[in-house]
Amino acid sequence: RNHDAARKAPAWWALIAGAIGSACASAQVPLAVEHVAAVTDLVYVTAAPGDAARLFALERAGIVRIIKDGTRLVTPFLNIENIVNSGSIEQGLLGLAFDPGYAANGRFYVFYTGPSASNDLRVVRYRVSTNPDVADPGSAVPVLTVPHEPWSNHNAGWMAFGPVDGHLYIATGDGGDGCDPNQAAQNPDSLLGKILRINVAVLPYTIPPNNPFASGGGRPEIVALGLRNPWRCGFDRETGDLWIGDVGEGAAEEINLVPGTVLAGPQAAPVNFGWDCREGFECANVGPWPCPVT
Repeated sequence: RNHDAARKAPAWWALIAGAIGSACASAQVPLAVEHVAAVTDLVYVTAAPGDAARLFALERAGIVRIIKDGTRLVTPFLNIENIVNSGSIEQGLLGLAFDPGYAANGRFYVFYTGPSASNDLRVVRYRVSTNPDVADPGSAVPVLTVPHEPWSNHNAGWMAFGPVDGHLYIATGDGGDGCDPNQAAQNPDSLLGKILRINVAVLPYTIPPNNPFASGGGRPEIVALGLRNPWRCGFDRETGDLWIGDVGEGAAEEINLVPGTVLAGPQAAPVNFGWDCREGFECANVGPWPCPVT
């Protein structure tokens, strides 16, 4: 009833692999799998802007590994195991985003879950050291902390910079347990169950003026709400469209879209994807917050 992304991943990958296999078979294109490198409890892979030689792989315990020209480097790019809480299967080092100007400023951002006493969600900025394959662990600058008591699940963790506006987007889960008992996802004064957008050109971060609550009415970081656990998302780099993969409760999984035109223009209100009033197109819980009709 209360699913998590880690448990569902094998089924999704089987489905994707089957679809690719069928497409390739019909076109008579050979399909092969190449072993690149071994990592432990892999949760995410990304690359730095303009870097075609390296992949950065996140191990949930708190380590960022580099795979360079097909080989995993022995020395981690970043090891923050001592400050990452990975005690529950949905906790740990969950996200990594490189600044669009990384080649010049060396800045990157990580998303991880904090101490078990609070279970808070933390976004922290780091810089690379003089060695391009090793980060400076002493360069940490806190960017955003989101309270997440008392449950350990539904943290989300995806982050990326918008390809059009250059702002940092952050996906957060609804705070955990089942059926959003704190009614966080629909609450405009909570940062849980949301897509956030902030300007990190300087810290403390500032609010993009076209965010829907930039002038009041809710937390100004919010651009979309009504999400359960938007574990992984992605931008269309040509259109700026934002695609959101939201893990369902028990009835439906969601792939949601925020058009790039909506993100670029002034938003009168956040895009509302319905949780926890709706799961997919079905009615779910009834809470104190107004819910979308469809």
